[in-house]
Amino acid sequence: MKSKIIISGGSGLVGKQVADQMARTGYEVHLVSRRPSAQSTPNVHEHVAPSDDWPAIVASIKPAVAISCLGTTIRTAGSRAAFRAVDHDLVLAFAEASHKAGTQHFITVSSVGTIPASSNFYLRTKAEMEQGLCDIGFQRLDIMRPSLLTGGKRDAHRPGEALGILLSPLADRLMIGSMRKYASTPSHILAQAIAALADRPDEGVFIHENDSIRALAG
Repeated sequence: MKSKIIISGGSGLVGKQVADQMARTGYEVHLVSRRPSAQSTPNVHEHVAPSDDWPAIVASIKPAVAISCLGTTIRTAGSRAAFRAVDHDLVLAFAEASHKAGTQHFITVSSVGTIPASSNFYLRTKAEMEQGLCDIGFQRLDIMRPSLLTGGKRDAHRPGEALGILLSPLADRLMIGSMRKYASTPSHILAQAIAALADRPDEGVFIHENDSIRALAG
């Protein structure tokens, strides 16, 4: 058995795929979420609890690597405040609990186009989340910045996202040169890339956009 891994957001599209990838390669995988994921893969242990209980769960597991696949949209969350509570506050609370438990490697799913001074609330929130993670002081921090995620079965129906996925094969052909980072990212490729990072020994902060994500996935 390899190292212990904990994943928050394990009931979502990417979280489920990451858990499956890592369990199949021998990691002891723990999912922490607020609702069941229906995950039945061997070596995957699910912990369904209110987010206030997550620090105690993380402390009991003492994972070598913590992975945040948490994410929602303003439309799904219902307000900007509710969106920020998940994509910023909950991510950082999970990260802080992991660091306190001794975890020195953290991986998070962010978004392409993230910049601190963005006028876009979504991207600005993601940037502030990334900075908050940097401030915690992990030995290694991997920030995944995929574009529109395609593939896989989603629990929530998002009309705008569905249209983007439908048009992505055409739009991706226009993404050349520096625009390649905005091409769609298959969710299983992102999951493979995250799994490939789990045993990286080098220290520092690493940002992965489309080209890097695809290279990691092999």
